[in-house]
Amino acid sequence: MRISATVAAVSGALVLSAFAVPAAQAADAPSGKAAFSSATADGTVTAAATLNVTFSKFKVNSGKAVVVGATAKVAVPVTYTLTHAASLDVSADNFASGPLIYRGTSVTTPTNEIISDDPGTCTAASTTVLNCKATIYLRPSGGDLSNADAGTWKAGGLAITADGTTKTQGDLGNVPVQRLSKLTVDAAPEPVKKGKTITVTGKLSRANWETNKYAGYSTQPVKLQFRKKSSSTYTTVKTIKTTSTGTLKTTVKATVDGYFRYTFAGTSTTPAVNATGDYVDVK
Repeated sequence: MRISATVAAVSGALVLSAFAVPAAQAADAPSGKAAFSSATADGTVTAAATLNVTFSKFKVNSGKAVVVGATAKVAVPVTYTLTHAASLDVSADNFASGPLIYRGTSVTTPTNEIISDDPGTCTAASTTVLNCKATIYLRPSGGDLSNADAGTWKAGGLAITADGTTKTQGDLGNVPVQRLSKLTVDAAPEPVKKGKTITVTGKLSRANWETNKYAGYSTQPVKLQFRKKSSSTYTTVKTIKTTSTGTLKTTVKATVDGYFRYTFAGTSTTPAVNATGDYVDVK
């Protein structure tokens, strides 16, 4: 979890500060869960009441899977609608909302949760409806993700007022989060005489969020494909599986000039990927 919300006392009044994970909460919450809280001028933290607002029309990453590499921070755009009572003061000094994604059966007891660094930017569509946008950042180098987190997450929303009244809402849609994949190919020898054997090697790897490196993806079916020099279409030659270290190796007979590539269809935790074709000159 990257952030929660804190409320600070300024000029004797409670105002909403930035969304940020309190250090003490982060240390006490290995699951990544830190709740909204409110603080009085003397520093006393109190339980927050429930805010009567409703989140809807969540769209995370334009509906596409969120693909995260080994180290680079990934910005995930989110849009959502928030419905509130006409009497609620939704000015910036009294109210803020933001999106989150979480793993687990419930937004109140997640196994992992990542919230937007900053409140959403909202535009009033009516006296009771806000259309909002925000960004969730995933930082694999910062420990946001373990490898077990690859798969389907859920979207949710958070809202808070300056007096500490809050609302957390989950089950607002599924969000696939995947480990970035890479695939290589090398066909040799080249050039090669017609009818001779070509050895095609390669490797399928994917991001390891715990080591912040790329590691081989084992025992995965990968297709070897070929396209003639004069063609723009690849056809499948055969399907083989990666080794325990993600490597690939097979042989074919040289027939005509063209490009060999490996292609991986992907899994729920890892996106599909094609290797860049390797040209072979057949004499």
